Amino acid sequence: MSTTNIILSGTGGQGIVLASRIIAQVAFISGFDVKESELHGMAQRGGSVIGHVRFGDIVYSPTIPAGMADIMVSFEELEALRYLYFLKPEGIIILNRKKVIPAMIQDNEYPDNVEFLIKKQGFNVKYIDAEKIAKNIGNPKVENSVILGYLSIFLPFKETAWHEVITKSVPPKTIELNLKAFNKGRRLAEENAILEQNSGNFDKTAT
Repeated sequence: MSTTNIILSGTGGQGIVLASRIIAQVAFISGFDVKESELHGMAQRGGSVIGHVRFGDIVYSPTIPAGMADIMVSFEELEALRYLYFLKPEGIIILNRKKVIPAMIQDNEYPDNVEFLIKKQGFNVKYIDAEKIAKNIGNPKVENSVILGYLSIFLPFKETAWHEVITKSVPPKTIELNLKAFNKGRRLAEENAILEQNSGNFDKTAT
């Protein structure tokens, strides 16, 4: 298979690094060659964070070239806009409906039309309010597991592989909650896929 490229974007404290490593490990135990890297902003919490995950038969570099990402998973709206140049013209973006106001700008300076700015460029946008789902489950800290669950249906990995890696990657006391969050995200993506298939707009593969 050709290399599949996934960009993750967000801010410090959102679990981008852990999410990137979970995806990479799931790809590895599924039999793929994998490369993964992260870049951090100046601030540990609140600064820009971006993760690169690449998997395939043979992967030579951990860094995704501009315009070559098949999927972007953005945990925060403005960070999606910031790193959109990595995505292929036909790429999929999973956009978490969440705003984290950077320290260097005022609240009224944050663009209120991020979704429109992204969608008008022709990308295949999948929206999710992961924080709301996580709160309904009982803990907003499992927001990233909800997002991974949503992402999972776009990748060629078995659900059991995701469960195995998540179980090994999160604190023991939170395993059940994180798996529940993952499953909620995955079921939502599957439901949305059925709706989109019925309207003729769903593209499940990213190659």
